[in-house]
Amino acid sequence: MAGKYTVDQVADTLIYLARERGIDITNLKLQKLLYYAQAWNLVFTGEPLFDDEIEAWVHGPVVPKVFRRFKEHRWNTISVPVSPIKDEALIAHLGQVLDTYGKFGATQLERLTHQEKPWQQARKDYPVDASSNEVIDHESMRKFYRSLK
Repeated sequence: MAGKYTVDQVADTLIYLARERGIDITNLKLQKLLYYAQAWNLVFTGEPLFDDEIEAWVHGPVVPKVFRRFKEHRWNTISVPVSPIKDEALIAHLGQVLDTYGKFGATQLERLTHQEKPWQQARKDYPVDASSNEVIDHESMRKFYRSLK
């Protein structure tokens, strides 16, 4: 199963929609929103939204490619121009993700992901402050978030 979009398309569209709604997006918050967008897409369609893997880093789920792209912003709001795609299905899905998770700050989302099984399972027995590039499995995401429906 291949993702329907590139992770950069999803990230750009998330940032664009968040700006329209007056929601500040930092790199940390973007990572968590990408994670939830992927997770809920797996639940609703059975397929990944994008192909890039999500890793279980110390501060929660991260797509390394997107993290590197916005790394220079550090903890600040991402303010560079983005190129959203005008796809109604993607916009609707990401709008629901923002409706649910956009109101939370980046550290709140980090704490939330730390309480959820997919991140915990991927982290295995790593100490809480240890680096990891373990991948969060799609099936664990699908199974966990399906149970919340």
